[in-house]
Amino acid sequence: MTSTEQLDTTDLTERVKGMYQEVALHPEREFHFETGRQLAEHLGYPAADLDRIPAAAIDSFAGVGYFLDLAAVAPGETVLDLGSGSGTDAFLAALAAGEGGSVIGVDMTAEQLAKATNLASAAGIANAEFREGQIEQPPVNPGSVDCVISNGVVNLSPDKPAVFAAAAVALRPGGRLAIADIVSASQLPEGITCDASLWAACIGGAMQRERYLEAIEVAGLEIAEVRENDYRFISDRADNATQKYGVTSISLLARRKEE
Repeated sequence: MTSTEQLDTTDLTERVKGMYQEVALHPEREFHFETGRQLAEHLGYPAADLDRIPAAAIDSFAGVGYFLDLAAVAPGETVLDLGSGSGTDAFLAALAAGEGGSVIGVDMTAEQLAKATNLASAAGIANAEFREGQIEQPPVNPGSVDCVISNGVVNLSPDKPAVFAAAAVALRPGGRLAIADIVSASQLPEGITCDASLWAACIGGAMQRERYLEAIEVAGLEIAEVRENDYRFISDRADNATQKYGVTSISLLARRKEE
């Protein structure tokens, strides 16, 4: 597991909230990472799908990969989006789930929640709702979800095994976990893992890839597919860490074991 002995998790939480507040309110500003529709299309989001959801949600899109094809959300299903941000993935999942299905987005940043909720209301997307909460303890009933999705958010958690354990609890037996996230080829040194600013930029929290996948399996999920994403950081500081430690983006599909 990524070292957190010297990481100030309170500082981390405030930095993450501050950064993603800016992403929600001022997506045109420069961050360590790309945002917006151009990024979404580069990662593989079909333009025709993006055309069906609120453009303002896509403006604040800050994902690291495409995975909704792996999620394969079917009509009538219930989806949990961990770290739902301004709602891009949640809205796309809501379209796939249809009127008989539902999407619950969970986020800890008030500005992201407000933006997603307002956009859903204005666009008439009645089957998507957004709740305040932590991804380590999402506010949903055990065994109530068909699919858990997340995009570039698990790496922000200092307790990734808790996130995967919570996802497994939320899922019905046979339910799916479909996510995109940042991992590293080698274990990051404490100079990076204990730097809250780099965690907030999606670098410092990157878990070594094999340990990340192992944490998913320990939670009771069976990995079905893993693939690489064409993703890059844009600040020099983030890019240097990426090159040195093999920080990269993956998308994956896992299933909760049948009982």
